[in-house]
Amino acid sequence: MKIRVAFVCWGNICRSTLSESVFTYKVKEKGLSDQFVIDSFATSTEEIGNPPHRGTVNKLKEVGIPLVPHRAKQISFSDYDNFDYIIGMDSINIKYLNRMLKGDPDGKVSKLLDYTSRKGADIADPWYTGNFDATYRDVNEGCDALLAYILEQK
Repeated sequence: MKIRVAFVCWGNICRSTLSESVFTYKVKEKGLSDQFVIDSFATSTEEIGNPPHRGTVNKLKEVGIPLVPHRAKQISFSDYDNFDYIIGMDSINIKYLNRMLKGDPDGKVSKLLDYTSRKGADIADPWYTGNFDATYRDVNEGCDALLAYILEQK
């Protein structure tokens, strides 16, 4: 049975797509690709159908991580049963996820940095900050910690 992970941010063009690509790369590096299903979603409808932000694409190129081809899409309650981990990027995403996913009845929703020593911290949205370097550092740290946590649970 595959481990199913969904990353979620506001528009699904910056942080969640960055996380999807970074996590996919880390899983592949460990030779575990066949054991995971990894995807990303938005809580809003603003960017539906759009590709990852150029800042996300450029940062991934800079660090040598392949971009997972993706078009922004919104998460819905019908997606809830398809994932084991639903990972939000910040407090507002968590608020909307809990509303959209009917209160998270199975406890699948958490923040990416909850798996690090910075539990509860938000990953800043580079759409507003313009700082894809800081966002990448946080996403990279969170993905390392999330993967380690998942592998410990197996």
